[in-house]
Amino acid sequence: MQPKVTIIVSPRERFSHAKASLESIYAHTQIPFQLIYVDGGSPRDVHNYLQQKSTEQGFQLIRTESFLAPNQARNLGLAQAKTDYVVFIDNDVEVEPGWLNHLVTCADDTQATVVCPLTCIGKPLGEKIHLAGGEARIVLSIKGEQMQRRVHEKHYFVNRPVVDVQDQLQRQHCEFAEFHCMLVRQSVFEAIGPLDENLLSTREHIDFCLTVGQVGGSIYCEPAAVVTYVPEVLYRWHDLAYFMLRWSDEWDVRSLEYFCKKWDLPKRDKYFKKRYRRLGHRRHQAFLKPWVQWLLFGITPPPALMTLLIGLERRLNGWITARYYRLHPERQQLPQRTVVLAPSETVRAA
Repeated sequence: MQPKVTIIVSPRERFSHAKASLESIYAHTQIPFQLIYVDGGSPRDVHNYLQQKSTEQGFQLIRTESFLAPNQARNLGLAQAKTDYVVFIDNDVEVEPGWLNHLVTCADDTQATVVCPLTCIGKPLGEKIHLAGGEARIVLSIKGEQMQRRVHEKHYFVNRPVVDVQDQLQRQHCEFAEFHCMLVRQSVFEAIGPLDENLLSTREHIDFCLTVGQVGGSIYCEPAAVVTYVPEVLYRWHDLAYFMLRWSDEWDVRSLEYFCKKWDLPKRDKYFKKRYRRLGHRRHQAFLKPWVQWLLFGITPPPALMTLLIGLERRLNGWITARYYRLHPERQQLPQRTVVLAPSETVRAA
């Protein structure tokens, strides 16, 4: 039986979960599939493991010596995929038995363009919801005689225990999926082209979902398919260089500014103000604060100390980003894309 699906695994923010994630896919996937693994500059031990598994399992391994932004990595895999469906999945996601069967069945039954699973977060696996579909659209707000475009984004059941909402989880049409894991019908890329690499670190999932809607595609959530995104505190030095670039202020700002321009959105909107205020939040939560607390023997650091350290960390982060571009100047210039605006789906008085 010829595979209908190509699984494209790519780095999200670190490399240390690669083994657990890959072994989960091979242990819990019952239907035939092809797999393309995009290895964007992993450390030697991870690279050696991936080479060994590629030989044993027969999957295609694409290696770059430089770090990659997520959409850059996904596009490398996408260019090699020939099946009816592709699944984008991050290298820090573990899957549960039957996950791929359920995604493909949903796509076949509904003719969906995109299908996302019930995405949980953390350990124990499969217990706390991160995403069960959601809403993502451009709305028009009317204030007096002025009309403004705004982003509407909503996650369903975020941070809820699965057991508390089990009876409410059912296959449904939605507008929102995330790249932690999503199945996509290959034919949509003939209409929209590859993923937009100008979005380096944030809003790439919103951009993709809006673009799919713009060409008449549909998105479904299939909660019978369950995967778990497994974040963790950054204690491994070999993860830090990529993590700091992946969530750098530079990449976040460039992504937000480009997203605003592409979709003709006001940067003064509270949606974007919130995201500018949160620059570096992922770095501070997963790296800086835990390390400071460890150095203080478990004592919560006072706010004044954290303010000082965050300022120093921002300087370090800027140096790391600048060094990356000195070493890899070819990554500085991103592809030019035609800016296409989505039609508004909702008009409301604000």
